[in-house]
Amino acid sequence: MMRILLLAALPGFALSAPLPDTAALDWEGEDFSGRIMDGAHAFVERKIAEAALAEPDLSEPDESRKRLAQKLGVVDERVAPALEFVSTDPVSPDGEPGSALVAEGPGFEVYQVRWPVLDGFFAEGLYVNPIANEGEVLSPPALVLMPDADETPEDVLGLSGRLLPEKQTGLRFASCGFRMLVPAPLNREKFEGTTRSDQTHREWIYRQAFQMGRHPLGYEIQEILAAADWFEQIQPGTSITVAGYGEGGRAALYAAAIDTRIDNVFVSGSFAPRDTAWSEPIYRNIFGLLPDHPDGAVAALISPRNLLVEHAAFPNVTDQKGDIVTPGFIEVEREFNRISSQHLIHEAAPGSRADYPSVAAFLQKAGIEREVSRVPPVALLIDQRTKFEPSARHHRIFEGMQSHVQSLVDHSDRTREEFYFFNAEPDLRSGKWSTKKEHETLAPSDFIINSTEFREQFAENVIGRFDEGLAPLNPRSRQIIDSEKWTAWDVVLDVYPGFEAWGVLLLPKGMEPDEKRPVVVCQHGRNGLPRDTIDAEKTAYNDFAAELADRGFIVFSPHNIYRGEDQYRWLDRKANLVGCSLFTFITASHRQILTFLKSQPNVDPDRIAFYGLSYGGETAVRVPALLPDYCLSICSGDFNQWTRKVADPDFPKGFMDSIEWEMPYWNMGNTFDYAELAGLIFPRPFFVERGHHDGVSTDEWVAHEYAKVRWLYAQFGLSDRTGIEFFQGGHSINGQGTFDFLHQHLDWDPAE
Repeated sequence: MMRILLLAALPGFALSAPLPDTAALDWEGEDFSGRIMDGAHAFVERKIAEAALAEPDLSEPDESRKRLAQKLGVVDERVAPALEFVSTDPVSPDGEPGSALVAEGPGFEVYQVRWPVLDGFFAEGLYVNPIANEGEVLSPPALVLMPDADETPEDVLGLSGRLLPEKQTGLRFASCGFRMLVPAPLNREKFEGTTRSDQTHREWIYRQAFQMGRHPLGYEIQEILAAADWFEQIQPGTSITVAGYGEGGRAALYAAAIDTRIDNVFVSGSFAPRDTAWSEPIYRNIFGLLPDHPDGAVAALISPRNLLVEHAAFPNVTDQKGDIVTPGFIEVEREFNRISSQHLIHEAAPGSRADYPSVAAFLQKAGIEREVSRVPPVALLIDQRTKFEPSARHHRIFEGMQSHVQSLVDHSDRTREEFYFFNAEPDLRSGKWSTKKEHETLAPSDFIINSTEFREQFAENVIGRFDEGLAPLNPRSRQIIDSEKWTAWDVVLDVYPGFEAWGVLLLPKGMEPDEKRPVVVCQHGRNGLPRDTIDAEKTAYNDFAAELADRGFIVFSPHNIYRGEDQYRWLDRKANLVGCSLFTFITASHRQILTFLKSQPNVDPDRIAFYGLSYGGETAVRVPALLPDYCLSICSGDFNQWTRKVADPDFPKGFMDSIEWEMPYWNMGNTFDYAELAGLIFPRPFFVERGHHDGVSTDEWVAHEYAKVRWLYAQFGLSDRTGIEFFQGGHSINGQGTFDFLHQHLDWDPAE
C-alpha cells in the first residue's frame, strides 16, 4: 500500500517538541539497538558478579542437594544395579565366545564391561579388578574414575599410548589397589549428523536434553552413581571414591555433592570460580547455577567427607560456543577457601595429573592404606582385544542418551497436561464427563485462578527474573515521522540500571483530548528493528503497524533485543548462569512499555493487544502469558509444537540442526508448550496466523498444537475467543483474519 510520509527525521534531528510528560530524546547516531544490547550485557555481567560474591545458602544441605540434582537433570530413578562382562571379539571356531578380558597388569586385571543406568541407557567402559595373592582375602576400596570427554578409559589406563605416563590417572589408581570402574565419556568430537550447524556430540545431546530438564553432565553423573550402586551391592559398607579429570572432574564433584554415599572425591583439572562459566562450551551451560552452587558451595555439600582438589592444566578446548581456560592457582584457591578447612588442595606438577603428592595426601586423608609410587606408574598393558572399536562403543553411549531424551519428548504431551491443565482444572481430564454431559461446558473461574500459580512457575523456572526492581520509566521521546494519518515518535524508557527499552509510537491524528482508543503492540522478528513493521516495505511485515495506524489504532512497535545473532545468544548464556534468559530482558521491557502506554492520554488501558511475527510471534506466546495487561495476543509465523521443534532431531526444520543454539529453555518440554502458554493467556482472545509455505513448521504440526488450544477454550464455552487462519503464503504478515480479529475483540470500528 502506498503511503505519503510528509516528513521523516534525520538521525539526531527532532521534528518537534517531545511527547507530553517526556524528556527530549538526545541519542545520536542510528545504532539504538547496539546501545541497548551493550546495556543488557553490562547489566547481566553485574548481576553475575553480585551472584558470584553472594554467600550461598547452606543452611539446609539436603534441600541444596536436591536443587543441584534438578539443575543437572539427575532426577530419573536408576534401574537395578548390575555389571555385564562383554566381548567384542568374534566367536572362536570351536564355538567359544570371545573373552571380556582386556589386559593384565601388575596385581590387577582389566575387563570390558557395561552396566545399566536408566531405562534403555547403559554405561560402558573398563573394570579393573585387583588380583589376590594365594591365601590372601582382598577387600579393596571401590573407585569410579570418569575421564575427560576427549579421553577414553583405555587412555587413562595406559592401554592406548595416547597419554604420557604422568597423565594416566587410571593406571595410578589401579596401582594403588582400587577396584575400579572407568566409564567411557561422551566425547567432544564433531557430530557428523549435522548439516546446517557445527556441533560436537556433547552439544547435540545438550540441545535436546536441556529442553527436557536433562543434561549431558547429568547423564554422566548417573553413570557414576549407577556404578556406585553396583559397588554397594557387591560389597556392602565398602568405601566408595569418585575421581575425574576435566569434564570427568566436574561429574565427580557434582556426583559426590548430590550423593552422600560417596566417601572420598578426587577432582583434577576442573575446580574453578563459576562467574565465567557462561564463557565455557555450550554443553556446560547450567541454568541457575549461581548464586547457590558455585564450586565452593558444591564442595561444601561434600563436607565432612573427604575432597582433594588438584589444580592441573584444564583440557584445552576452544571454539565450541565457548572455551575452557585454565585459571590461575590463586583464583582456584580463593574459590576453594570458601569451604571448610578439612578438604585439601594441591597444585600438580606441570604436565601431570594425579601426581604423587596429590594422591598420597588424598589417600592419607581418606584413611586408605595403599602404597603410592613417587614416580608415574609404568605398566606394559597390552590390549588383547582384536575387534574393539572405541567409536562403536561411543556410538552406543551417544545413542543411549539420545534414546532416553527422545522417550521424554515422546511422552511430553501427557506430562505437560498432567503438570498444568489437569492440575489447574481436574475436570479437564479425559473421560471425566459422562455421555449425558458431553455438551456441557465448565465454568472458567477456577482454571483462571489456578493458572496464576502456573504463570508464576513459568516466570520463575523457565523465563527467569532478576532480583532487582524495575527502574523509574524516565521516558524520552522525539518525533521521527509525520504522515497523512499519524505521527511517529521514538520512545526510550529505563528498565534496569544501564538497560533501556526502545520503540516507536504511532499516534493517529484527529483524536479528541478525552478519547480512548485501543493499542496494538506490533513486534518485529529476529534481527529486526521497529521501523521494519512501519515503513521499510519488507514483504515479511507488509508495513502492518502503519496499516493498523491508518485504521485508527494507536500502535507501538517495540525493539526486542534478538538482533546481532550471537550477541543476543551470548546474552542468553550469561543470563542462564543466574537463572534468567533472553526473555527475562524482553518481559521486563514490555512491563515498562505497558506502564508507559497506560500513561498516555488517549490509550484505553484495558485494550492493549499484542501482534508479533516470527521471533515476535515467539514473544506473542511468552510475554502475554506472563503479562495479563495484554488483553489479546496474535502469534504469526511461529506457532508450533515447540518441544519437538527444539528437541526432536527428526522434526521438520527443527532447531536441533540450526545456528540458533539459544532456543532450548530449561525443562520447558515437561512444563509448557504453546498450548499451555495459550492456557496462561486464556480467557483473553488468542489467534494464530499461519502461511501454508512458512518453513517454521508444517501445517500438520501447527494444527496439532492449535487443536489443544481450541479444545481448551471450547471446554469453557469460549471458543469464539480463539481462531487460526491458514493462508496461501509464507513467513509473513497476512493481515486479513488477524485484522478482523483485532477489530472484533478490541471493539474498534474507525467508521463510527
